Amino acid sequence: NWKFIPVYSPHFGGLWESAVKSIKHHLVRQLGSAVLTFEELYTVLSRIEACLNSRPLCPLSTDPSDLNVLTPGHFLVSGSLTCLPDRDVSDVPTNRLRRWQLVTQLTQQIWQRWSREYMSQLQGRTKWESNKGPLIKKDMLVIIREPNLAPTQWRLGRIIELHPASDNVTRVVTLKTERGQSTQAVRNLCPLPID
Repeated sequence: NWKFIPVYSPHFGGLWESAVKSIKHHLVRQLGSAVLTFEELYTVLSRIEACLNSRPLCPLSTDPSDLNVLTPGHFLVSGSLTCLPDRDVSDVPTNRLRRWQLVTQLTQQIWQRWSREYMSQLQGRTKWESNKGPLIKKDMLVIIREPNLAPTQWRLGRIIELHPASDNVTRVVTLKTERGQSTQAVRNLCPLPID
């Protein structure tokens, strides 16, 4: 049973159309006047698709020691998506790049913009909703905001201890990450969209 949406009505498409809108938004801004061949554009789009489908949705288990998350990639390929790390060419002038490096640069720049905006959307604006501070709890799995991660890489941590200030607002927490324990400010943490 096929259901078609009307022409020029992407809001009828729901979630998948919002992902298409997100990619179009960043692709237009990063491409600018660059001219790509079909193969180059296809490569950029498939690498960006991997970035979008690598975002964490919810924890895979309720075990507090488990840091694995469910991603859209699990539904597509039955596992999390990974990519080989490339040399960072996001700040190299375009006229000094070979064609493959240009494709890599576009992917890295779109990843940086998209992941920054995605993390901002995940962070709740609790300041305007209540005086209690962010809604975080012990044993909650969170994404740690790090500016220089490679595409499809997300740093995750589980909150093991809250450190409330004198006004009973928690601004600092202790996290368990794959590298061990660390103390982070709450403003650098984003709860998973589905918890």
